[in-house]
Amino acid sequence: MSKLYIVPTPIGNLEDMTFRAIRVLKEVDLILAEDTRTSGKLLKHFEIGTHMHSHHMHNEHKTIENLISRLKAGDTMALISDAGTPAISDPGFLLTRACVENGIEVECLPGATAFVPALVNSGLPNDKFVFEGFLPDKKGKQTRYLALAEETRTMILYVSPHKLVKTLTEFITYFGEDRPICVSRELSKLHEENVRGTVREVLTHFENKPPKGEIVVIVGGKSTK
Repeated sequence: MSKLYIVPTPIGNLEDMTFRAIRVLKEVDLILAEDTRTSGKLLKHFEIGTHMHSHHMHNEHKTIENLISRLKAGDTMALISDAGTPAISDPGFLLTRACVENGIEVECLPGATAFVPALVNSGLPNDKFVFEGFLPDKKGKQTRYLALAEETRTMILYVSPHKLVKTLTEFITYFGEDRPICVSRELSKLHEENVRGTVREVLTHFENKPPKGEIVVIVGGKSTK
């Protein structure tokens, strides 16, 4: 029976892989991987021998039609990204939408994603929040910042390590230096780090200690008091 499984993979610690995810990856006809070399290491570790195809942001527009045809013919597939839950700032949305439009069943397994632990351990309000992902590089960036400056909910952003100091400097311009934030780095890995404080305090920390690894930034919303 045709079906697309969305399968989260560990964001660092391999012990976060679920028994169900391993079973699904072993049972499907095909695994769609963002980077087959990276995913190959994961599959080897868990002794998963299922065939892989490359499915990433540079080819997903070209491969969807063929994948939908195979699914309609009865194949089962699992979509994985390099780390975390597919389609969250990673490839996956286009194929998922195509499956829904073509009446093909889609099932997303629960599992690892970076922003949830970053939000929870930040100590900032998490009853309401907004996920921004990566901010625009140039066009539309200032407009986005101006909108976010008025946002009262906690904000979640993904930031590349080489852009973190610059981004925190921009935060001071648009949010003020006293806005509370938390920068989570290398979540679930050996050198996990969560740096909490004002924008100014956190900026000073990373100016003295250049960041490495995957980074999630949690920003407190604008105070309404």
